[in-house]
Amino acid sequence: MAAAPSASGPALIGSSGDSLREAFGRKLAEIADRYPQVVVLDADIAGGTGVHHFRDQHPDRFYQFGIAEQNMMAVAGGMAHVGLVPVVTTFAVFCLRAYEQARLSICYAGRNVKIVASHPGLDVGPDGGSAQCLEDLAAFRALPGMCVVSPADPLEVAQATEAILEHKGPVYMRTGRSDARRVLPDDYRFELGKGRVLRPGRDVTLVACGVEVARALDAAAILDREGIRARVVNLSTLKPIDTDLLERCARETRAIVTAEDHNIVGGLGSAVAEALAQRAPCPMEFVGVRDCFGASGEPEELAEQYGLTGPHIADAARRVLARADKEEIACPSPGA
Repeated sequence: MAAAPSASGPALIGSSGDSLREAFGRKLAEIADRYPQVVVLDADIAGGTGVHHFRDQHPDRFYQFGIAEQNMMAVAGGMAHVGLVPVVTTFAVFCLRAYEQARLSICYAGRNVKIVASHPGLDVGPDGGSAQCLEDLAAFRALPGMCVVSPADPLEVAQATEAILEHKGPVYMRTGRSDARRVLPDDYRFELGKGRVLRPGRDVTLVACGVEVARALDAAAILDREGIRARVVNLSTLKPIDTDLLERCARETRAIVTAEDHNIVGGLGSAVAEALAQRAPCPMEFVGVRDCFGASGEPEELAEQYGLTGPHIADAARRVLARADKEEIACPSPGA
């Protein structure tokens, strides 16, 4: 039996430059004794996903599959069938390699499996376009019964780790390779399926997930200096999506901008547009990678090159507000 954590336990989050993968790995190890049915499945990259913390403290509950992700995903479904709660860990791009097994052995079978993927999006950085998974949110959001989560910072990923273990059913959760800025307050509480307004505003709503939440807050500060009050929403659960919150934002502000470290096709922007099309259509702009592959470079350099930074989000807000103004002129309100 692995040794129990010290009285103080491993640190929940580190400095403001902590990575999401490390915050996930430490939290999973910290709470493992309270979830004895949890087992971790690894594809020979525990050091890259953060689960080395769990491996070191609970080696009897850690299963090494080598570079055989399809087998790992299928076995996870079988483990769940006998009452275990498998946490499948690998890089996001390798989850796509095992997509068929996730579809059939986990979702179709209705198994209680948690897939936690590190190295998503341009956040991967120097490894380049072949390793930067820009399609995972779209792919896993399309699987029936799959819950999809993309936390914003180390505090949220730690809270989300426990929340997905409590949730009964399959979950896909993104973490991240690079250092992540802490953006959420100490009293923040993650709730699966709920978004959170981080900054009030009446003119436009910036909806973001993952690393783009920090950049959306940067954009709001830029716009504030111009007299534009931007509301910022952290929508860390893409599925099930918080349609009530989105509808309220659409009705209370004039327009919406979405921001994600992902292809603009099928990800956060698409999910928000689908939700609003049914309840409160409004002008929208989408910030993300524009249907292309990434390149090798440092994450912040790539964010600038592909238009994902705060100033780019602010530009999108100005564009959508200009469109909203034109639409108001073309379609004046009754009695105007």
